[in-house]
Amino acid sequence: MRTQRTIAAVTSMLAAACAAAASPLPARAAAPVCSSDHSPALAARLSADIPAALRGRRGPIAVGVFDRPTHTRCGLAATTHFQSASVVKVTILAALLRRAEEAHRGLTAQEQRLAESMITRSDNAAATALWNEVGQAGIRHFLALAGMADTRIDASGYWGKTQITAGDQLALLKLLTFSGTTALGAPSRAYVLRLMAAVVPGQRWGTPAGAPAGVNVHVKNGWVDRSDGAGWRVNSLGTFDGHGKDYQIVVLTQGNPTEAYGHETIEGVAHVIHRDLNS
Repeated sequence: MRTQRTIAAVTSMLAAACAAAASPLPARAAAPVCSSDHSPALAARLSADIPAALRGRRGPIAVGVFDRPTHTRCGLAATTHFQSASVVKVTILAALLRRAEEAHRGLTAQEQRLAESMITRSDNAAATALWNEVGQAGIRHFLALAGMADTRIDASGYWGKTQITAGDQLALLKLLTFSGTTALGAPSRAYVLRLMAAVVPGQRWGTPAGAPAGVNVHVKNGWVDRSDGAGWRVNSLGTFDGHGKDYQIVVLTQGNPTEAYGHETIEGVAHVIHRDLNS
């Protein structure tokens, strides 16, 4: 009998291990991912609805949410690193603006042209030009000021391979929408948000999906397949305000078999976040 019980116990343990290995979400997704200073009920809804929206997904994902009126925060795999692709262009622009502020000047006409092309049309050549102008030291200087301690420039030096986290990207969006920050002046923050609000229609997918009518939408997305076995990297940053709303959403993904799969994942979770924050 002891042998049979031992075999049964081992079998049960193996079954549990196999089920855990097959889970498409990080283990932490099973636990509440949200907390709130003013609305525990909202945090509880989001804690249930975010993992539910991601059920069945294959491939790594990270989510960050901050709702300023209720001080509700959500983090799923928030410190896990992902390749940035083009979402790092917001950081490049912020670092450029900080550099100009410290030199007590505005952006030149050329810098403005490059910035507009980089953000609104996701122009890679413009991003490379501004990345090189700011330099890695300038990027790191801004990251330190912004408290983005987990963001790492790739050894290759290529901006699109910057290692980012949902937590740091959420910190960036919170900085851009917070009047109390000292890392970037009000005119600079307004300029970044104005360009993010002017992203071309074909690139306004992702975190804006499900945003209510009348809310101002600021977005920057990134997508790339490097044919390195990691699948499509598809990322989306969004900040939303107006009509009493003020919240930010970050979703980072990799391991997507297609770009469309990444879009669907991000938009599926964005829909439930917008719904819960606006219900």
